[in-house]
Amino acid sequence: MTTTTSPRVLEHPTRDQIRLEGVLHALSDAVRLRIVRDMAREDVELSCSYFDLPVTKSTTTHHFRVLRESGVIQQVYRGTAKYNLLRRDDLDALFPGLLDSVLSAAGAQAGRAGEEGTA
Repeated sequence: MTTTTSPRVLEHPTRDQIRLEGVLHALSDAVRLRIVRDMAREDVELSCSYFDLPVTKSTTTHHFRVLRESGVIQQVYRGTAKYNLLRRDDLDALFPGLLDSVLSAAGAQAGRAGEEGTA
């Protein structure tokens, strides 16, 4: 007997469903902002394992879920790995200049605090 398994599909808001308050909430957390800065810098799909975050795996999963559900990132499964891509086109179309402003401010703040890797 052959069984087929359906690919795991994650729910994402459509462009029209993305709300400013959800995006701002997602970007207001330091860990989530760090994830978004890394994604913006690399500008390619990144697996969850790419990120070296100072939180537990379950907390990391929570942060990615908040980013996905707010419309900041797109997530897809490839085999057993989950890949993430910044929804820059959607965010720029809905909120022109917002993402670049937030990333620039986060980079300036990181520079003042002596952190590595500015966006």
